[in-house]
Amino acid sequence: MKHKIPCFCDNIFSVEVPGEIDLDAQDEYIEKIMDGSFMNFFCTNCGKKHKPEFPITILWPSRNLRLEVIPELERGEFYRRKKDQEQKETVIGYPELSDRIAVYRDRLEPAAIEALKYYLLLKAEETNPDGEISIWYQDKGPESLEFHIHGLKTDEIAVTHLPLELYEKTNRDYKANPRGELFSSLRWRSYLSVQNMMRPEELK
Repeated sequence: MKHKIPCFCDNIFSVEVPGEIDLDAQDEYIEKIMDGSFMNFFCTNCGKKHKPEFPITILWPSRNLRLEVIPELERGEFYRRKKDQEQKETVIGYPELSDRIAVYRDRLEPAAIEALKYYLLLKAEETNPDGEISIWYQDKGPESLEFHIHGLKTDEIAVTHLPLELYEKTNRDYKANPRGELFSSLRWRSYLSVQNMMRPEELK
């Protein structure tokens, strides 16, 4: 599908964006999603890099994953819509796409990861109550999981590690009671994210 991108130099250029990507068939996209180069485009006139977000479907059959990716600018529209796409999970924004792909890459349970993010968010808000804080899963080590916390300090990313044992306990809690209060609060229909607990009242 063709999209037009306006540049600050007053040039408007066209780009071709696939409607669907299969990560088993096109595994080069995994690294692009992870390193932030996914859907980067350069102005044909001045060379400036643009990072727009377009709707796209991501398939990863070997991980049993079907993702509907919605641009961050369409978050409000998503909460207001009446019907979800069948048999697809939803993520909103490319940073959340990267996060979810990392979770599936490491064969972790997304609900448990989002619950851990919630606990980290509570602690981060104690440190900086007025900050616009976001938390992203990064990597799995032999004994811990790495998360990056944005917004604690200006232009800095805090790196924190949680014990793998804590993840395993949280995952057991989820498997035992997936409809518990915390896990239910993390999901809005097809969308599983700690962001659901932060949305404004008018979108609830």
